[in-house]
Amino acid sequence: MFGLGWLEVVALVVIALLVFGPEKLPQAAAQAGKTLRNLRQMANNAKNDLQAGLGPEFSDFDPADLNPKNFVRKHLTGPLEDDWNRDSADPPVHVDSYAAEAAGELGYGEIPPYDPEAT
Repeated sequence: MFGLGWLEVVALVVIALLVFGPEKLPQAAAQAGKTLRNLRQMANNAKNDLQAGLGPEFSDFDPADLNPKNFVRKHLTGPLEDDWNRDSADPPVHVDSYAAEAAGELGYGEIPPYDPEAT
């Protein structure tokens, strides 16, 4: 429940009883529930308005993809997960051009090539 342990929940209940008192606590909880429900409804309406305003070409748009964590996960690991046949035991091995060039590594004491235009 929101990453809280039972000890934290008990502490929150005790603090709520001390702040609101036993008479007003049910009213405060009901008001908090209504406020949360209204906020959730407003967020859903804003999401639906945004998707409707973007048009059909953005039908697969999800605002959660704008979260940097989800964005990086989707764009860095997306093609690998799509190509991987989940029935096979081993995932495919992807070799890019940099890895192929890295196979010709320099030996000890060798001087790397110098490109004056790159500096």
